[in-house]
Amino acid sequence: MIMAQIGVHARGSPGLPEDHAGIPVWNTEDWYYEDFEVGDKIRSIRRTISEGESMLFNSLVMDHHPYVSDQEFAEHEGVFGKRLVAGAFVFSLGLGLAATNCQNSFSYGYDRLRFIKPVFIVDTIYTIRENLGKEPKDEKMGKVRVSYSVYKGEGELVLYAEHLMTALHRPVEGPAHG
Repeated sequence: MIMAQIGVHARGSPGLPEDHAGIPVWNTEDWYYEDFEVGDKIRSIRRTISEGESMLFNSLVMDHHPYVSDQEFAEHEGVFGKRLVAGAFVFSLGLGLAATNCQNSFSYGYDRLRFIKPVFIVDTIYTIRENLGKEPKDEKMGKVRVSYSVYKGEGELVLYAEHLMTALHRPVEGPAHG
């Protein structure tokens, strides 16, 4: 199954000329709870992780564990023989690769986060996202459970997480007034 079409819904924004507001916004979905189909999947593009961005992430979040920051330690004392990419960075990249910009859904939390295999600098990753389930929450929203499976190379699973989201119910069309 393939997820609902992306970029087909025009949605105006304050301050835009009318002729611009009618053009669909790229990578901004207008899905409602009712549009999420259990079993739908998407696959991201692949992305190679560079040393520079890995170290920048480590610096931003103050993660200077020797396995991610110290080349000599990683090569000579570490169990993998080379530096790792921080798990939090793999998580961030993996989700970002397949995240949607749905204007009607909101993050509710994450479950079952697992770092299954190590990821190293210059590894190439990609993500498969799948809608696992959904249930009503209240009169405004429903809850949707989505999995993110992050792979490296030719399909080696390195990370798994489930994202819990809330999504607005589709507005009920009222009777026409005339």
